[in-house]
Order: sequence, then structure tokens, then C-alpha cells
Amino acid sequence: MTKKMPNKLLAEERRREIVSVLGQHGRITVEEVAKRFGISAVTARSDLDALSVSGALVRSHGGGIKPLTAAPEHPLKVREGMHHDEKVRIAQAAVALIQPLQTVFLCSGSTSAELASQLKQHAPQNITVIAYALNIAQILADSPKLSLIMLGGFLRHPSTAFVGPHAEHMINSLHADHCFMSAVGLDSDVGITTLDIMEAQLNHRMIESAAQVTVLADSSKFGHRSLSLIHDFRGIHRVITDTRAPHKDVDRLRARGIEVILA
Repeated sequence: MTKKMPNKLLAEERRREIVSVLGQHGRITVEEVAKRFGISAVTARSDLDALSVSGALVRSHGGGIKPLTAAPEHPLKVREGMHHDEKVRIAQAAVALIQPLQTVFLCSGSTSAELASQLKQHAPQNITVIAYALNIAQILADSPKLSLIMLGGFLRHPSTAFVGPHAEHMINSLHADHCFMSAVGLDSDVGITTLDIMEAQLNHRMIESAAQVTVLADSSKFGHRSLSLIHDFRGIHRVITDTRAPHKDVDRLRARGIEVILA
């Protein structure tokens, strides 16, 4: 996989070869691209970024992976590496919104997991986090700065989330100052969507039970509609995304009175 190629190849030729390697191996790293073509790591990252924009690969931490077109959902471990730098910045911007003594709803997903990691390091004192995903609980379980409430229900393996009537019943008796909501798709005309109907229903109730609702969505989520609608933009107060978010969609959201933070 690391056979070195002549470094005189044009960018387009290099990128075609990278796509060919992805087809064979499923993933490639910045280091492998640099070594294979005799180019700098900066140029290798630029090639991977260009292929990501075109949809030929999904950018991951340290490289890129082949798009999973046959499966309905990327495994959580894979998603955690996708658009990682953007998710870190989004999570850092989200933490800055939380004040001491507040209560927070935290949904499932890789961006929410990054927010949980940031909370573990930088949480304001004496906050309460209400979560329903095992990976979130594992991150926060030993944090002395916060209290953790877990919702129970049926375990949905792709997202490690507990969903269903029992979780929804618990939400009915709870209230939060903030709801931080991830999404599989964000359409500026329709709203925020996800792949699982039961998780969408739980997310909807979380939004309805929170004083402030913030959607966490990197730019790859814009313009996509997934299976189940979580909520339209009524009741959504802000969206935190990255600087690659489409300008027309950002303008549409702001025209609706929604704050958009570009992290």
C-alpha cells in the first residue's frame, strides 16, 4: 500500500490513485499518501480534503476512509474519527455556553461524545448531564465536577443509545437549561433528521423539554435529509457548525432568527 510513486504526478492524477487505493483497502492515512507520492504532509492533507469535498472519501482523523454506501449507518467508532477537528471546535464552542449549576440534555452521536470529552475537562462546577447513550456515560461516569442521570430503555447498538417508551417517559418528568442535539442530516428548509424513528421521538421530547436548544452539526450534515424528522427549526435557538458550512444555508437559518456559530 505504501509503494512510492513518482512525485511529478499532477494533483488530479494523484487523487485518482488515492481513490483507487481506497477502493482496495478502504482507508488511507496522510502519512501513507505523503510517502506513496513523495509529497509533503500539507499537500497530502490538501488532496484528502479535496476528495472529501467531492464525496470520493470521508475525511477521518489522520486520513480518509471509503464512503460506506451499502450500510445504513457508519459504526460509532468510525464516525468518531470523521471530521474530528471540526467536532472538537464545535464541542469547545458548546461548552462555553454552559453555566455553573445548569442542567444539560446530551444526545447520542460522535459530536456529542466529543462534547462529553470537553465537559470532562472543562465543565463548569455542579452541572447535571442527562444522557441516554452508553459511550457518553462511559466518558462522564468518573467526572467529579458533574452529576450524571442516565435514561433507560431498549439499547440501539449503532449509537449505543437507550431508546423507546421508558426513556421517553423519563424525559416527560425532566427539564434542562440546555439541549445539545446532534443530527445525521440538517436541511435548512425541513429541519434536523436522524436514521432511527425511536431515537428521533426521544430527541423530539428532549427539545420540547429544554429552555435552550443547540444543534451540533459539522458542515457535512448540511443539505442532507435522513429517515426520520427530529424537529423543524421552531424551538431551535442556535446551530454550531464549522466554517465550511454552505453560506446559503447559514443565511437561511439566520433569516429564521437562529443564531449560527461558525467554530
